[in-house]
Amino acid sequence: MSNHVYRLSEIVGSSEVSVDDAIRTAVRKASETVRNIEWFETTSVRGHVVDGEVAHLQVTLKIGFRVE
Repeated sequence: MSNHVYRLSEIVGSSEVSVDDAIRTAVRKASETVRNIEWFETTSVRGHVVDGEVAHLQVTLKIGFRVE
């Protein structure tokens, strides 16, 4: 197995649907401009409440991508 070097970048995904959707949206969008994404770590989850209901979710992620 080869030794790899990774770089970290912090991104925030958002969704009105779910935490899962916010994560998938963030990774999908980041992969449009960042090559070699291999993993992510969720560092925080926040929400916006309107009239006593969760209206919007934000998930902060660290994405790890392999340095070429």
